[in-house]
Amino acid sequence: MKIIGLTGGIGSGKTTVAEMFHHMGVPVYIADVEAKRLTNTSKVIKKKLIALLGAAAYTHGGLDRAYVASIVFSDPKILQQVNNIIHPKVAAHFKRWMKRQQGVYCIKEAAILFENEGYKQCDLTILVVAPRETRIQRIMQRDDTTIEQIEQRMANQWPDEKKVPLADFVIENTDLKTTQAQVKQIHKKLINTGEKT
Repeated sequence: MKIIGLTGGIGSGKTTVAEMFHHMGVPVYIADVEAKRLTNTSKVIKKKLIALLGAAAYTHGGLDRAYVASIVFSDPKILQQVNNIIHPKVAAHFKRWMKRQQGVYCIKEAAILFENEGYKQCDLTILVVAPRETRIQRIMQRDDTTIEQIEQRMANQWPDEKKVPLADFVIENTDLKTTQAQVKQIHKKLINTGEKT
């Protein structure tokens, strides 16, 4: 089974695109969802994150996301250390998940696929892009956050210009109908030949 990496900057709509593939019967693995689950269930991750960020990193409800975000998104070194704690566990979980799937290919959706060289473990990659203003609007509608916080998060991801040359397919996600058509076209190619655009 081929691994197709799916990525895009915050607010680009990569989760929407992942859902479109899922509706066509493609197995989809959302790395961020699994990362969130593992931060709350893995004793090893919890112990390491508390050692790095302090006891306030966790509340009775699990990881205190607002507290952690306030630290990691303003300090790239700490963000990298957090990623180094979580990502190997997610990668191991993905391998176990993949063994249970069937089909020509599966989608692995991850926010930072190129930044952490995760794309090297994929057969092909799909990058979802959208104008910066559109992305900011989407995030503000979705999350309780400020423009400053959004820009801070964007600064920790590569710009699209750096990612486009590394991607095998690029989906421009500005309106759903056009996005759906692009997804169907890519799906057809992957099912038939796996060829690049």
